[in-house]
Amino acid sequence: MSEARSDKGTRLARGVQLLLHQMGYDSLTEVKLRIRRRVDVMGINDKGRIIVVEVKSGPADFRVDEKWTDYLEFCDEFYFAVDTDFPKDLLPEAQGLIVADNFGGAILRASADFNLNAARRRNVTLRFARIAARRLLDFENPMKEKFNVF
Repeated sequence: MSEARSDKGTRLARGVQLLLHQMGYDSLTEVKLRIRRRVDVMGINDKGRIIVVEVKSGPADFRVDEKWTDYLEFCDEFYFAVDTDFPKDLLPEAQGLIVADNFGGAILRASADFNLNAARRRNVTLRFARIAARRLLDFENPMKEKFNVF
């Protein structure tokens, strides 16, 4: 998805996050990796497993995306998330598939296990934690920049 996420993309991401929560994962949207790519949704569970979900709001969004393969080395599982109307035969069969809407989602096709190596897992986990902490700080202290207190 682009930096300016579409309303449809936002709804799909919300449904993906609800699904991941039901699966025991905590998640963030728009997580920037060290390769300067930004994943749409990333989830991590209590065992440290990492899921990356690439949200596709329509066929055109998928056709212009050449970056999703870069994400495979940063997760244990990778999924595309689409709505029910998306032509699913357009997506690679080797990747996981989630169908989602504003209220949740379902896995239609399981992801392969990419078995993230320990060093990369540590890096991704720390990045996830730092992004979450920064967002919480911004939420809890909306005036921090105005007063330059932090």
